[in-house]
Amino acid sequence: MFPSDNLMELLLMIDAAKRASASYITAVIPYFGLARQDRKDKPRVSIGSKLVAELLTAAGANRIVTMDLHADQIQGFFDIPVDHLSSTAIYVPYIEENLDLSNVIFASPDVGSTKRNRKYAMHFNTELVICDKYRKKANEIAEMTVIGDVTGKDVIMIDDLVDTGNTLANAANLMKQKGAKTVRAFCTHPVLSGKAYETIENSALEEIVVTDTIPLKRESPKIRVLSSAKLFARAIRNTHEHRSISSLFINN
Repeated sequence: MFPSDNLMELLLMIDAAKRASASYITAVIPYFGLARQDRKDKPRVSIGSKLVAELLTAAGANRIVTMDLHADQIQGFFDIPVDHLSSTAIYVPYIEENLDLSNVIFASPDVGSTKRNRKYAMHFNTELVICDKYRKKANEIAEMTVIGDVTGKDVIMIDDLVDTGNTLANAANLMKQKGAKTVRAFCTHPVLSGKAYETIENSALEEIVVTDTIPLKRESPKIRVLSSAKLFARAIRNTHEHRSISSLFINN
């Protein structure tokens, strides 16, 4: 089944519910596809995430529940409420319970995820470093540098998704060369296309922690999956009972 098949099935289900006189329709979308097409960055390209937002609204959805959009401003593409859940509610307890925080430093694998990593650095009262990358074309990194000192540190990288794994692998390898003690990554959506599994397994990453918003194609000794079911279940219940969604967030 192609990703577009899942979207079409969702649209048909929304339309069927609407035609069956449903009074309120909430679409729960753990991974919002086409989220990286959030702007027109070159001529003659579509803004896919805006198109999907319009399709969901036209089909009859009254509310959207999703997690870790590639860009927060995608919420503005909708004219209906969007509950944008954060994986911090999953990752922060895991980090606190399973990792030694005495030597931790957070690192942004690229400039675009700096804001996301800064929130974690502020929450854990630690420092932040940034990996600056330059691409010549999509999914191919030409050059990468580390801004900050990772010598002797246990590095944690946070990102919304992992696709080919090249950015994370290159960042991990570079930080190891710069003297990092360990490097691990937390990425919400495991797209893992192409040779991503091999790239991750052959990299300097200790592990990469993901959620189950997208099923893994196969198991990997370096990939750990955490369940997002409880977070979505709470959001669905709070929505149904007209209770606060913000209570599910971990604020700095």
